[in-house]
Amino acid sequence: MILLDENAYSTVSESLKKVTINNLFARTVVEKHLTGKIFVDDVNSLTVIHIVHPYGMSLLFGNPDNKNFNRQFREYAMNLDKSRNKYEWMQVFPDKWDDRLKELFGSDLIKHSEASENERNKVVLNGRVNFIFNRGAYFVFKQNLQKCNYKIVRTDIDAFNNMKGTVVPMYFWENVEQFCNHGVGFSLFYENKLASTAYSAYMHDNYLEIGIETVEEYRGKGLAQYACSALIDYCLQNNLEPVWSCRLENTNSCKLAQKLGFEIISKRSYYKLPY
Repeated sequence: MILLDENAYSTVSESLKKVTINNLFARTVVEKHLTGKIFVDDVNSLTVIHIVHPYGMSLLFGNPDNKNFNRQFREYAMNLDKSRNKYEWMQVFPDKWDDRLKELFGSDLIKHSEASENERNKVVLNGRVNFIFNRGAYFVFKQNLQKCNYKIVRTDIDAFNNMKGTVVPMYFWENVEQFCNHGVGFSLFYENKLASTAYSAYMHDNYLEIGIETVEEYRGKGLAQYACSALIDYCLQNNLEPVWSCRLENTNSCKLAQKLGFEIISKRSYYKLPY
């Protein structure tokens, strides 16, 4: 595995275009919208590529039969050199990688149902769901949505900096200035307190992938649907296609997506790499 120099990131673009699953987060790294890492098998051939987003998501794609790369990748994935201090959530393309990784990790690969907090030295197989937006279904949702009695405003510097949680805008943008200049979000205030924010986690071409976070104490009140609806309305008004993806095991996110009119188009393997 070779860590690709940032000046050579553009060489990966053509290969990434051949990946037919949602890869907006990977494009964010390749196009240097924020600082991530790219590993390759060879800087000239680029037959295997591993793109790591700083939030902890990654995409492994290309030829699954490169034995030298696979050997080095196993060491990386198992974090044998202790270079990673948090979990990494990895998608693969094409599907042949699933069989290869099963062979590569052996007993070190376990299913989500078998995992526990004490198994940090295992690769855990989860699922990831990709959705497609159905405008008609969304309009039905809007017709039945009760009037929002909460204050919803465009996400500004204060909301960006003060939103608390694990899936907040500051983890997906280089800084607040970049977000304000190139991103968009809508924040909901409950009893005059910042409670929920829906925002663009990634934006490329006419696609906007939605990120959503609700402060823990305000969860279960249905607030996220209002923040998301404001962002989706913005998308529709500006000819943007809203995108939703989430972990299969995140049932709340899956339910919210379908409530908002998104429909499942694929379910794929999602590997949780240890640290």
